[in-house]
Amino acid sequence: MNDWHHLTWPEIAELVDAGQDAALLPVGATEQHGPHLGCGVDSSIADALCRRAAETTEVHLLPTLPYGCSIGHSRRWPGTLAVSPKTLIDLVTDIGGWAHASGIRRLFIVNAHVTNFAPLRCALEMLRAEHNDLMVALINTGDMSERVRARHSADAADWHANAAETSLMLAIDPTLARPERFAEADDPDRTGGCVFAHPVNRTSRNGVTGHPSRAGLSEGEELFGWLVEDLIEMIGRGVVETPPLPYSYSEAVGTGFVSAAPGNLPFGGQPK
Repeated sequence: MNDWHHLTWPEIAELVDAGQDAALLPVGATEQHGPHLGCGVDSSIADALCRRAAETTEVHLLPTLPYGCSIGHSRRWPGTLAVSPKTLIDLVTDIGGWAHASGIRRLFIVNAHVTNFAPLRCALEMLRAEHNDLMVALINTGDMSERVRARHSADAADWHANAAETSLMLAIDPTLARPERFAEADDPDRTGGCVFAHPVNRTSRNGVTGHPSRAGLSEGEELFGWLVEDLIEMIGRGVVETPPLPYSYSEAVGTGFVSAAPGNLPFGGQPK
């Protein structure tokens, strides 16, 4: 496995020169997950999923980002360590830029915290505008396929620390779970019919949305297996994908002017 954390710079250079120019960036969060789960749930999911996928593919595994945009959880419960949307945008844009400088040309951002999506999408926009030959994918773990989406939302549309996440922890890292508290942690989804997006302090009594009491090890193993299969399938398609059209980001139609250097044209493209 190409674990960036353990590779030397000559080893990274050799792998990139050999054509291994794709990387996974796992993005999680550190936030309260009710009275029954540890605060590292999202980071554990992102790390375990990407690690398993990297074991069976030739993509590089970048270090997991353990902080996310969790400001919607409020300061009502201890444990959340959040960054602002702007901070997350800047951080991921910087990481992606440095990965590009090391030869990465296909970056899969694998996000395990729902409200990271907006800033991560902004980072994607920044990266592909700044690096003409870099392709970026944003993959949300809770929405990777219809079966994964259905399992996550089975007990709550606006789910958090629910049966799905609790089951995943039983399968991935049971040290984060407190089974003796599962039954008392149930709290229903109160967001149905709401016009506004309310912070968690106004939608949950204990930081949970869903029914952890319905969690089980077998359910977690099945769901994690789906996640791994779906991610590997996406990686398989992504490592051979090329842009539908070859045009440079910086080439204006009809002028013949290209502001980007030829080396920054996409995938060996030439200015016209």
